[in-house]
Amino acid sequence: MAQNSQNITKKAEILIIGSGAAGLTLALRSADFAQVTVLSKGILSEGATFYAQGGIAAVLDEADSIESHVEDTLTAGVDLCHRNIVEYMVSRSAEAVSWLIEQGVPFTTKPQKSEKKSDRDIEAAELSSLHLTQEGGHSHRRIIHATDATGKAVFETLQKRAVTHPNITLLEGCTAVDLVTQSSENASQPVCVGVYVLNQETSQVETISAKFVVLATGGASKAYLYTTNPDGASGDGIAMAWRAGCRVANMEFNQFHPTCLYHPHAKSFLITEALRGEGAKLELPDGTRFMPSFDSREDLAPRDIVARAIDYEMKRLGCDCVFLNITHQPPEFTIEHFPTIYKRCLEFGIDITKERIPVVPAAHYTCGGVIVSAQGETDISNLYAIGETSFTGLHGANRMASNSLLECFVVAFGAASSIGEKISKTEFVEAIADWDESRVTDSDDEVLVSHNWDEIRRLMWDFVGIVRNSKRLEMADRRIKLLREEVRDYYIKHKVTNDNLELRNLALVSELIISCALQREESRGLHFTLDFPEAAPTAKDTILSSKKSLNMVCNNPLPGVMHSHRNIET
Repeated sequence: MAQNSQNITKKAEILIIGSGAAGLTLALRSADFAQVTVLSKGILSEGATFYAQGGIAAVLDEADSIESHVEDTLTAGVDLCHRNIVEYMVSRSAEAVSWLIEQGVPFTTKPQKSEKKSDRDIEAAELSSLHLTQEGGHSHRRIIHATDATGKAVFETLQKRAVTHPNITLLEGCTAVDLVTQSSENASQPVCVGVYVLNQETSQVETISAKFVVLATGGASKAYLYTTNPDGASGDGIAMAWRAGCRVANMEFNQFHPTCLYHPHAKSFLITEALRGEGAKLELPDGTRFMPSFDSREDLAPRDIVARAIDYEMKRLGCDCVFLNITHQPPEFTIEHFPTIYKRCLEFGIDITKERIPVVPAAHYTCGGVIVSAQGETDISNLYAIGETSFTGLHGANRMASNSLLECFVVAFGAASSIGEKISKTEFVEAIADWDESRVTDSDDEVLVSHNWDEIRRLMWDFVGIVRNSKRLEMADRRIKLLREEVRDYYIKHKVTNDNLELRNLALVSELIISCALQREESRGLHFTLDFPEAAPTAKDTILSSKKSLNMVCNNPLPGVMHSHRNIET
């Protein structure tokens, strides 16, 4: 962009894009040694964290072990998880939970006898007092939760802490447009020096100079027509990182949560897997159970298996949904353990203590993302990615329930330590070109944005969904390239808005998903294709490199990968 002297460049030592669990954790862990600014695209509570019902996977029970949690994760990931990363994350799970307790998160506890204890005993007692539940893929009860609204409890606690911290600034209504990078004489990698940000209140694009930029923008489930995610999951961080030159990996693995409430007036309401952990059973419309026919773990099989089973039965029977039945439990048990779901379903005329819950699968989690180290470092110096935006190697071909929040905290801890070691030696870059919109106009045809948005989401749902085949993927690839050209033409001619920025990112991320899916000529985990129904003998990551990243010396090379340069414009 040519310089525009009318714009004012702001500064932030650490600029975090995204205000969910990962972003707020990093802010709180960094605020003692730096000034931190956190950007939120919408209101703070509109991230995926706020709506997370399940919990956090951690080894706290004496009957459980780190080895068991590791093996469960590797099994769920269908041999594609990186064992060293899984061990790294799981071994730090108790530390993450202890820190959250220190912050004041009101986790659900078991009744405890009152005894006088030392400080060390109190710390151990706090962990041992937590009520643990079980979810799909886990062989033990190891899910720490706050009834059925864990994300809300975590988010509200961290937000309260962040709001009162003198070194943290929280800004709502700010949409990141693109990263600003510069070449460096002292490094083979480019350096991230700031971000262009749309201020939604003023409709102006501002320049923010930063020593460190962190992408914590969540995933890309909004690429699909039906999703459990809030409106913000449009793959913004993944798209920005790709355009800047970062590699991405395993974008074909999109997790569809098996049980989203099916009701004409219910928008993206998730029915937590913890119901099945407490004995709820999946049933066909006639009351017949079907999961025993698909997997020995029955209703607690990993999510990819359950979602495919539901998809198969719905198509076989031509029914609109299947049902989740927890009516065998005493009403007081269900209401006590799942008050949010009970109340929400009651609003739609469904009493879950007496009636079955109608459910369907919906896009839920992006297992792939921007390639990072265990500390969140990307291929670009001073640029980090954490949470669902990133690819650490933890999830493999299928994320195991409640491992995602664990990853948020552990990688945020590591990123804070990494930044803390570098910040005193890092300077602001003063010469950043301001945003130039002298050659663009206000849009006179916003219907094009909404039309392309709807077409992309339907295209992804129909051709790149739970069950795929090569013909559909090739059709999707051809069409997404045309759509991206239309979106690009619109973008370069008009002033940016939040809607067309999200559309631009969503179109790019959809192409990345399709490109990865076309390369994976096997069925593994969340990627199931009728043309290659068996898993290949060797599990390999699918890694895409943009034109910009081909000449970089990468921080985090991965062995045994399906690696290619795809002709996807940045």
